[in-house]
Amino acid sequence: MFEDMQTVYIWIVLAPLIGAIIAGLFGKVVGRTGAHIAAIAGVAIAFILSLYVFKDIVIDGAQAFNGAVYTWLVSDGVRFEVGFLIDSLSAMMMVVVTFVSLMVHIYTIGYMKDDDGYQRFFSYIALFTFSMLMLVMSNNFLQLFFGWEAVGLVSYLLIGFWYKKPTAIYANLKAFLVNRVGDFGFLLGIAAVLMYFGSLDYATVFNNVDKVNNLTMSIIPNQDWSVITVICILLFIGAMGKSAQIPLHVWLPDSMEGPTPISALIHAATMVTAGIYMVARMSPLFELSTTALSFVMVIGATTALFMGMLGLVQNDIKRVIAYSTLSQLGYMTVALGASAYGAAVFHLMTHAFFKALLFLGAGAVIIAMHHEQDMRKMGGLRKYLPITWFTSMIGSLALIGTPGFAGFFSKDSIIEAVGHSTIPGASYAYFAVLAGVFITALYSFRLYFMVFHGKERMDEHTRSHLHEPSWVVTLPLILLAIPSVVIGYLYVDSMAFGNFFGDAIFVLPQHDVLGEVAKMFAGASSIAWAMMLHSVFTLPFWLAASGVATAWFLYMKRPDIPAVIQQRFSLIYTILINKYGFDRFNEIVFAGGSRAIGKICWRYFDVKLIDTFVINGSAKTVGWVSLILRRMQTGYLYTYAFAMIVGLCGLLLIFVYPLK
Repeated sequence: MFEDMQTVYIWIVLAPLIGAIIAGLFGKVVGRTGAHIAAIAGVAIAFILSLYVFKDIVIDGAQAFNGAVYTWLVSDGVRFEVGFLIDSLSAMMMVVVTFVSLMVHIYTIGYMKDDDGYQRFFSYIALFTFSMLMLVMSNNFLQLFFGWEAVGLVSYLLIGFWYKKPTAIYANLKAFLVNRVGDFGFLLGIAAVLMYFGSLDYATVFNNVDKVNNLTMSIIPNQDWSVITVICILLFIGAMGKSAQIPLHVWLPDSMEGPTPISALIHAATMVTAGIYMVARMSPLFELSTTALSFVMVIGATTALFMGMLGLVQNDIKRVIAYSTLSQLGYMTVALGASAYGAAVFHLMTHAFFKALLFLGAGAVIIAMHHEQDMRKMGGLRKYLPITWFTSMIGSLALIGTPGFAGFFSKDSIIEAVGHSTIPGASYAYFAVLAGVFITALYSFRLYFMVFHGKERMDEHTRSHLHEPSWVVTLPLILLAIPSVVIGYLYVDSMAFGNFFGDAIFVLPQHDVLGEVAKMFAGASSIAWAMMLHSVFTLPFWLAASGVATAWFLYMKRPDIPAVIQQRFSLIYTILINKYGFDRFNEIVFAGGSRAIGKICWRYFDVKLIDTFVINGSAKTVGWVSLILRRMQTGYLYTYAFAMIVGLCGLLLIFVYPLK
């Protein structure tokens, strides 16, 4: 059975790769139609096989698979392998990644139809899917790192896809460099795992945590650090880069310079969720370090609150959703810090559907508006784009946690779990996630009302050409809207509070906050129904309702008030519009500092030392020696005869004189 399933696992990763190769290397031969057929077929095969694996592992309860499929290298007893760990956690991730990717692939046919790089784009997004599947299916740190770097590389190519735009090149370079910072910590963490555990295999590492748990290392003289704490924090630094947590978040909003389909793919189910998945997978390590969990929680809470506030002042439709992604990733990270790994991954899943829906809905608006992205030039689009309007409303309701929608079950599970946590920083995190509920509702429905309702603010030419995009754009919206409504209700019992993940996630009894939350609904036939009934009496429900009401009042009833607020609170507005100064700080301190160090090294090390003493100095020495030798070579016979006599005398003096 395992041999047959191993073939299935191999084809899940190979199918998108083959599609990427056909579209990329043979794009001119197969043409635009052939390229998208190859890429979509590859991802569709991966999705269908992932559903089969999900049924086998989750529904039928088959035994998890953990094994190597290829040994790359054996060095000093350490095996470097390509292998798969297929359990309930990875099976769920495989379905989410392939489904969202398939929707994005279909959507791309309509969005990129007039682009010259059509085949190249399909090759990139199929390669992106392959990279993410290699990451989530890995059973060892080597393959994890391969997938980790591969999604980073392909994201660099996709963010800068329109390479003739200076802003796109700036954005992809920024994403690449910021992620190198996080990946440096990640690589150090993997090196520490290899050093102390002697293996890169997950199972081997997790089975030997007790042997390493009490070990310490000295990073600063005379100060001992727990090895597990150091490893976890280093690994999480990698997650901070990939999942865009403060202060390594600065690349994500600028990634909007890429085409909208890749914005949906990066933000919904692939690159940015890699860090969340990795920490959940590493729960046997993180559970042994309260310090690491506290660090994770505080970083996530800060990101959830302060990145959400930036969405309030953005006018670019895609950037509002981008800051929403940052905030929601903060919620997932907070849940990880609270040891509510099930709730974190559950929110990862629900968020993938409704965030992809919102991004693709924004793309449909951009297509209809002839690539206008400023919300101040929109308004009243409901009657022109009914499908986009309705599906975007579903996505917005799911995002703010409306009872019954997918986001409600996952987000409220996180908030309740954090409220029960006793890990240091939990009180701050609870305040942050509660405040974030109001902020999320406010910026989400600010976007919704400004784009789809109210006064039409577009020019007459744009208005005359407004219409719903083709079916390849609207079909993915409808298909994503369905799980955005029902997926939370279907899986909250098992994923957040049940035993869906089994042994894939490890939680110490004293950290089991989800178990404490489940006691609130003890005796209920369905936790989902109990949560919905209970929500009416909770603060998150009324905060979300207040956010929607505030957005309606400010942008529908009294649209003149936001300008007054902006004027009266100009200092706060300036801070928000400048993104708390992170970009400026990085530009001056890191980029400017690096350039200054480079200039100093060039001026004093390169010019003064290398050029003067090594290159020019050696040249001058050769010239000086050559000058002396040149003067000795006169061309006259008597000069050479004299030199021979002098030499003969010298030899006699050396060999004959000592004999006397």
